[in-house]
Amino acid sequence: MNEIEVDARGLRCPLPVIRLAAAAQDAPDGTRITVLTSDPAARHDIPAWCRMRDHELIEIAQVFDPTYLRIVVVVRSQTSNASGGGSGSARSSTAM
Repeated sequence: MNEIEVDARGLRCPLPVIRLAAAAQDAPDGTRITVLTSDPAARHDIPAWCRMRDHELIEIAQVFDPTYLRIVVVVRSQTSNASGGGSGSARSSTAM
């Protein structure tokens, strides 16, 4: 399985989602992308992006000292995204 890390700490909305989208654009099906972000809006923005693109949201975890979010997404093939919709799934390991 391919793995990509996107370090978007210190960037504000919409840059974490833009960086995630750029990483996912040419990534093969099944690629696991971990986004590190200090932007609290990413907790809502990235799951919404996953639903729109039909990628799978695996985890949202808050990391402390320094505080940031670790969000894990698995890329699904673009052929399954043709409708533009998608259910996306989410499991959160911590609540904020």
